[in-house]
Amino acid sequence: MIIAAASLMVAILGGTVVEAFAPIPHTIPSSRQRQLWSTTTDNDAVLEAVNPRDQGLALQLDDGTRKSHSVAENTAFVSGFFKGLSTQESYRNLITSLYFVYQAMETSFDTTTEERVQALDGPELRRLASLEQDLEYFYGPDWTNQIQMSPATQAYVGRIQDIAQGTQPYLLIGHQYSRYLGDLFGGQMMGGMAMRSLDLTPGKGVQFYEFDQIPSAKEYISEWYQTLNQLDLTETEKQAIVDEANYCFALNIAIFEELEGSAWKAMWTLAFNTIKLKLGMSK
Repeated sequence: MIIAAASLMVAILGGTVVEAFAPIPHTIPSSRQRQLWSTTTDNDAVLEAVNPRDQGLALQLDDGTRKSHSVAENTAFVSGFFKGLSTQESYRNLITSLYFVYQAMETSFDTTTEERVQALDGPELRRLASLEQDLEYFYGPDWTNQIQMSPATQAYVGRIQDIAQGTQPYLLIGHQYSRYLGDLFGGQMMGGMAMRSLDLTPGKGVQFYEFDQIPSAKEYISEWYQTLNQLDLTETEKQAIVDEANYCFALNIAIFEELEGSAWKAMWTLAFNTIKLKLGMSK
């Protein structure tokens, strides 16, 4: 029932909730398409025409994460996300959890000597400063003294720290993929959904979803995938990164499950407000 309601609401919005957390499905060019390319372009053009998501670790991550998630897991994820939009308190708690997660992630990126992780990092991706702005909006200037980690957030942060301090720091790539790319794919849609469902002050409380230094998410993600595919990784290491990305999915579900609120209420409030907006009706 949750999925059916979410599908209706998403149809109204013109996007998909799943896209907001994971790369959208892609189609691998057929042999006929590749043949046509090879007869009408030179070799360099052919290479440019091949989507980096259709090969290498990028393909393994996209396929490996999508295929491993059961219907029950996807339902829990979608339901949990909408619980986060049901009230300002639930959304504030979600942002608080994300703050601690990104603090752990970005501290790990700053201190790691793992060059393959460093190659995929960049100041334009960092979310911690944006989350600090959002928390100040919800809690006020004294926000640092009002927040604390929930049990699920502690588990998530603990996992990141264990990897960063362990013998396989390259597994942080699974977290870069799961969080940053999900944020980029769905950022604009997610921020808009939060503002409409929670009646936030325009531009406030949703800085987490704004990537001001990335003009084109599509182009940036394509370049990110190209870099990913060029990393020197063994097949064993690649599979371990895919497994870690799947574990990230489970860690995020655990955070959602802690939230109080009604997923149904959030879905229908968002759908109703979106319809009014499209019809030009005032609140």
